[in-house]
Amino acid sequence: MKKLFLALALIFSVVSINASVEAQKDDPAAREIMQKVEERDNGDNMTAKMEMILIDRKNKERVRNLQIYRKDKGEDTYSLMFFIHPAEVKDTGFLIYDYDDPKKDDDQWLYLPALKKTKRIATGDKSGSFMGSDLNYSDMTTRDLDDFDFIFYKEKETEIDGRKCWLILATPRSEKVVDETGYRQSVLYIRQDNYFVIRSIMWEEQEDYKKFMEVKKLDLIDGIWISSELYVYRKKSDMITHKTVLRFKDVKFNRDLKFDLFSLRRLEKGF
Repeated sequence: MKKLFLALALIFSVVSINASVEAQKDDPAAREIMQKVEERDNGDNMTAKMEMILIDRKNKERVRNLQIYRKDKGEDTYSLMFFIHPAEVKDTGFLIYDYDDPKKDDDQWLYLPALKKTKRIATGDKSGSFMGSDLNYSDMTTRDLDDFDFIFYKEKETEIDGRKCWLILATPRSEKVVDETGYRQSVLYIRQDNYFVIRSIMWEEQEDYKKFMEVKKLDLIDGIWISSELYVYRKKSDMITHKTVLRFKDVKFNRDLKFDLFSLRRLEKGF
């Protein structure tokens, strides 16, 4: 599901969601919308800078700056990111091979310069937090649509900032998918004019927690829609336990990126 990076808003009861799922399994019309979300052009040969702000429950902030590269290889996508500030995380790198083949597990590697060690992220660990943020490793790659049932949620559509949106409920079809993603269900808010997921609510495997994501700023760059400011936070009951703010700048497409950049050897060199 093309990077379910989006959300916030309403807090729905788990009981009402479970009741909806029992009433209806998979809606072809909802699945068709999700197919268009997946097929939306997200550009190629991209470079960008990203600011990651980690905010704890006492509103104490830690700021991280990253450099990001992304390149398509056929239907697959390769991504590389380096932490460049502050010094304590500088040259920490993250490499992703996001495969289109649903039978093939995506590859992820994290390089920790302090240990001079590259760690491959095992499938069973992808529901864990990425570098202390509110993003899971599983959030960093796409999911196969066939891993989920999709139905329209409640009123089917709503309006956000004057834009009509569909509301779609995504439910994993197996416990294996729940274990890999860390989510039992998600409600997705999809803009009808561009098929961009601008909000989402995820019920985590730990039943007391929900994760909310919301695109605060959406830009059109070279004909490609980009989430340039994103808020992600987790709640336990009504209390926000942690928040992550992501801001992207200097986003550029069609750069001259070589496949050699997306290698373990390059990962371990640092920025």
